[in-house]
Amino acid sequence: MISIPFNKPFLTGNEIKYIQQSILSSSLSGNNYFTIKCTQWLEETLGTPKALLTHSCTAALEMCALLLDIRPGDEIIVPSYTFVSTVNAFVLRGAVPVFVDIEPTTLNISITSIVSSITDKTKVIVAVHYAGHSCDMNELRNICADYEIFLVEDAAQAILSKDSEGSYLGTIGDLGCLSFHETKNIISGEGGALLINNPELIERAHVIQEKGTNRTQFLNGLVDKYTWRDLGSSFYPNDITAAFLYAQLQKASYITEQRKKLWSKYHEGLTRLNSSEFSLPTIDYSSGRNNAHIYYVMINSAISRPALISELKRQSIMAVFHYIPLHSSPAGARFGRFSCKMNVTEDVSARLLRLPFWIGLEPDLVIEALGNFRTSL
Repeated sequence: MISIPFNKPFLTGNEIKYIQQSILSSSLSGNNYFTIKCTQWLEETLGTPKALLTHSCTAALEMCALLLDIRPGDEIIVPSYTFVSTVNAFVLRGAVPVFVDIEPTTLNISITSIVSSITDKTKVIVAVHYAGHSCDMNELRNICADYEIFLVEDAAQAILSKDSEGSYLGTIGDLGCLSFHETKNIISGEGGALLINNPELIERAHVIQEKGTNRTQFLNGLVDKYTWRDLGSSFYPNDITAAFLYAQLQKASYITEQRKKLWSKYHEGLTRLNSSEFSLPTIDYSSGRNNAHIYYVMINSAISRPALISELKRQSIMAVFHYIPLHSSPAGARFGRFSCKMNVTEDVSARLLRLPFWIGLEPDLVIEALGNFRTSL
């Protein structure tokens, strides 16, 4: 039995109440009362022109690929250090992911690597906001404007984080994608959202979400019947999932503040250890701009990370490493390519360790275990 799990979902107290309300209303399918309440919250709070709730962030990314009319041979520039859904969505449409390196401090996409990887086939740059910290959005917007490329934000980890100018992540590119998976800050078990910041894409996005039909126009009284108009699929979550999510969104500020406090406790405690065996984040992920999604350490010897994970597990503490670089994976070699060195990506992948992180956790035992491991070497 793991006494300190890696993640423990936080409940606000209204989830069951809203789920019961949804069930009693007999409106359980997508785009009903709680779906609408959630999308209104996202639009009003984040300032995006249109938010569409989806059954996962993966689904939101797949909507992006459809909405941007991705076709076989199109190239998508994306960091290799990301979750597979970031690229799968575009590979499903026949695109070629072009993997690039990341910055050593932010672990976000390398601007230098992007510029050297653009070709006449490049159609999209995907900015992945790792750990909820903003990519250099000013530079990315300038590059996309210069080369007439779409900018998509994979903000799965970044709800309520902001960029350097104070804009919420996910609302800056043409499209933004959020995740409400149970490991994220704001959760619904599974779930996601597509933020449509380019007004020219809104009408077609409704068609794609409505299985390729103009049902939204029909429901708004703009047409007297609806029919198949375009590609599409079933992307809505059911309203029970949205009911759970709405309870979370109502407490989003509180959840974020509690996570920031935990992040600071970790950082202060681990700083006092002054360990030579691992280094700490150089960015304050608990600052006003960031949402404190995770806490990680960088093991200074790649060989010692498995030993540390095993020792923590022996003490009933669950810590995990993160992504295997996509460019080095079997599917990455099959579907994609890379045209720059991946030194930072490969180094980070070998050394990064994510620590348990959830509201209610007191990190003292984890900090003590890390200190004891250091002194036992």
